[in-house]
Amino acid sequence: MSTVYNTATSLDGFIADQDNSLEWLFSVAGAEPASEGGEAIDEVEDFIAKAGAIVMGSTTYEWIVEYEGGKPWPYRARTWVLTHRELPRIDGDLVFASADTDQELRDLHADMVAAADGRDVWVVGGGRLAADLARLGLLDEVVVSVAPVSLGGGAPLLDGRVRLRALEAGLKGAFACLRYEVVRD
Repeated sequence: MSTVYNTATSLDGFIADQDNSLEWLFSVAGAEPASEGGEAIDEVEDFIAKAGAIVMGSTTYEWIVEYEGGKPWPYRARTWVLTHRELPRIDGDLVFASADTDQELRDLHADMVAAADGRDVWVVGGGRLAADLARLGLLDEVVVSVAPVSLGGGAPLLDGRVRLRALEAGLKGAFACLRYEVVRD
């Protein structure tokens, strides 16, 4: 079991554009399912299907809710959404929580690990959450699919200092796929 930040990023290091949208990702050639040539997306979908718990920030949650257009939550695993705001709730196994202190984040992570029941915890985003988990020694890996596009600004891949050790690199369709181990200080 690992806690893994698995995401896609632009070549210049942004996971969302300046409007907090992920639409840019779906316009990249090769981002469609493998039946249409999108090997990187299929690999991520395989990872998602095996995840036992999910955590994300409120901006990511709001984008998914809007993108899904009122459909039920697209993931089967229990999902924690970190927020201080009242957010629209849709059908799904969702837990809304806040973690204002390091200890609160540690406690939430322990709840996620328990819920994952031996499977991976998927950190969806954002970059601040992933960096905070890394700082606390709770993030094990960063897996990133680098898209061949530059956004010029937006939400950073990692919003804080995180030391990484390269484990794997390869090409999947149009994406450079990189896997790193988080180096614990």
